[in-house]
Amino acid sequence: MSSAVNLGYACINSTLQKQSKIMCSRGMIKRTWLAKGLPYASELALSNVRDLRKVVKWNNANDISVYRITSCLFPWMSEYDITQLPDYNDIASTLADVGRIARQAGQRLSFHPGQFCVLASPNESTVVKSLRELDQTAQIMDMLGMPKSPAAKINIHVGGAYGERDNALARFCTAFKRLTHSAQSRLTVENDDKPNLYSTKMLYDGVHKHIGIPIVFDSHHFELGPQDLDYHDSYYLARSTWPTGIKQQAHHSNSRRKYEDPTANKPAHSTWFYTPFESYNEPTDVVLECKAKELAVFKYRNDFQKKVKAA
Repeated sequence: MSSAVNLGYACINSTLQKQSKIMCSRGMIKRTWLAKGLPYASELALSNVRDLRKVVKWNNANDISVYRITSCLFPWMSEYDITQLPDYNDIASTLADVGRIARQAGQRLSFHPGQFCVLASPNESTVVKSLRELDQTAQIMDMLGMPKSPAAKINIHVGGAYGERDNALARFCTAFKRLTHSAQSRLTVENDDKPNLYSTKMLYDGVHKHIGIPIVFDSHHFELGPQDLDYHDSYYLARSTWPTGIKQQAHHSNSRRKYEDPTANKPAHSTWFYTPFESYNEPTDVVLECKAKELAVFKYRNDFQKKVKAA
């Protein structure tokens, strides 16, 4: 491990949620959306971004400089333009404040839209919905005042192979060109956790070489995905895709099945870290994808980073 490795977590701050019911993903079911519409969506979104400010401040106070924002800030976001929300001005000013607080402390913010964001889909309506979600996520990054670069990454998976990896990768690259510049400039792609999907090398050859976006290396996914390179070479191949001056970002977690529950699904993340990840002393920003969230960051530091520093 290296002091150049900064640890962070994703979405939920369990400490704040437990103590003060602070959360950033208030939402509603479809029936409520149909009944209450934009005014209620706006009310929830404003509460979410206000709590996001509290989380970002808490991160700064606890020396956490890497944080993935939930993609659920805006309930039913695909159904409206953010600017249509009745509380838009308050939401925009709050997000601008969140971004200012993060930038002043050097806290790196990112997004990871979910599994239904599939640019490689052969279904045009799915692609259109995915483009909209990515463009709106980039709009939020703009409202936060984040740089138009992978320093403020919006990370996704290719999304499917459909029994034809090469064609799916080509569709991904074609769809990428339909995104706004704001989304294109921030997009990254991540290796997968299934043997029939995509390794770092496949993403390098099929995506990075064509559209130049960086690859996020995920160590847990590496263990479960296609084994066409070893860990070292996969890590450094992903590293080579990051632009000069922008710190590589990686995702790490341990296997729940291996360490905590032998009946768990293979891709499931453990609550804590039991074996440290390897970064080869390279500067890296890491999202720990442990179920214990920010508590796992503190435990990882105590279990693994302090030992290295003491040595």
